[in-house]
Amino acid sequence: MAGERPGAWFGFGFCGFGQALGSGRGRQVYSPEPLEVPGASLDVCRVSASWSYTATVTRERPVPSPAPSPVPVLQPRVRSPPPPQPFLRPAGGGRLELSGSVSGSAGGCRDAWASEALLVVLRAGTGSDSGAELQAWAPGSSLRGEPLWAQTVVLEVERKDGPGGDETQAGPLPLLPCASAYVSPQPPFYRPLAPTLRARRLELGAEHALLLDAAGQVFSWGGGRHGQLGHGTLEAEREPRVLEALQGLPMAEVAAGGWHSVCVSETGDIYIWGWNESGQLALPARSLAEDGKTITGDAPGLNEDGSEAKRATEGEDGGPTPFIAVQPFPALLDLPLGSDAVKASCGSRHTAVVTRTGELYTWGWGKYGQLGHKDTTSLDRPCRVEYFVDKQLQVRTVSCGPWNTYVFAVEKEKSRHM
Repeated sequence: MAGERPGAWFGFGFCGFGQALGSGRGRQVYSPEPLEVPGASLDVCRVSASWSYTATVTRERPVPSPAPSPVPVLQPRVRSPPPPQPFLRPAGGGRLELSGSVSGSAGGCRDAWASEALLVVLRAGTGSDSGAELQAWAPGSSLRGEPLWAQTVVLEVERKDGPGGDETQAGPLPLLPCASAYVSPQPPFYRPLAPTLRARRLELGAEHALLLDAAGQVFSWGGGRHGQLGHGTLEAEREPRVLEALQGLPMAEVAAGGWHSVCVSETGDIYIWGWNESGQLALPARSLAEDGKTITGDAPGLNEDGSEAKRATEGEDGGPTPFIAVQPFPALLDLPLGSDAVKASCGSRHTAVVTRTGELYTWGWGKYGQLGHKDTTSLDRPCRVEYFVDKQLQVRTVSCGPWNTYVFAVEKEKSRHM
């Protein structure tokens, strides 16, 4: 069986605080650059970015098992030597590195989640069982002293779908491994979920939360003034409420931006809603048209689905041009060439999607190069990041910070010609 193809993390966008972002410390990065790793024998397996700092979890690169001894040449019956074993020695303990407005490091880390108010770290237990300790830190503490709080958790579900592929974890933070609670950057930090919510993923925006349950249903709650909850209103919701517009459509991914939301269905369709101030919904945005920095896409019909529409005074045909400021219901989004999506992530006002064929599309706010298109242009239509196509790389996953983007990509499989 063939081993995993070599891969690497890339970064682009805002790094004004000296975040680890390619080689772009202290400047902006407009095109993807390989992420700097503190040691030659280390691999990056987790990246979580807040506005002013980035948390990177690295692991010791697996060492291949030694090759079997050669078969002596003078043996009467020469048997074919067994093939090299594909198994690798387990990687060493993970190490967390902070870069940007805060610095610090810690060993024995499995996962980390960064926000401006709180840094959450999942650390390996000291025993032989599957226990671990969840710690919440003030980012400015630089991981010194005592955490704000700590709790022992049990890791029950093995995950092998991430870049590291060897972690035991129920789902990425801020959903806790028990899947019955999550971490909030505002007190109370530990927030239980209703027992009826069988959560498999949870995402936090600036004012709202999205939850994907085991059946593929999407729930949202929190602030709704920009339509980011997807219930057709601008009202807040105190408790998780299922998105009725998506019932019967099993979802595989959810992503929460600053004030917008995205989910990806099991069949690869994208649904998007919320604030469209910078074109992050891939719908025509007034601010982008007025800046003259982008070409808006075809404007769909308005108001039939409850969307809030604003109109400029002139269009290509001399009539009013429609713009969408808020989309409070999920809207179906088609990628160019009919591509199917498998992963999605959102920044403060930009969106990134990975397709089934390993291409990356980005759109929305681009002031700091966070779209990866070699400039600072904002876009209200999906645009493919050509860097990965040119380098013959397949994108596997994407993780957006508020103003930057991190991507894990592998070498494309070489085609075999008989």
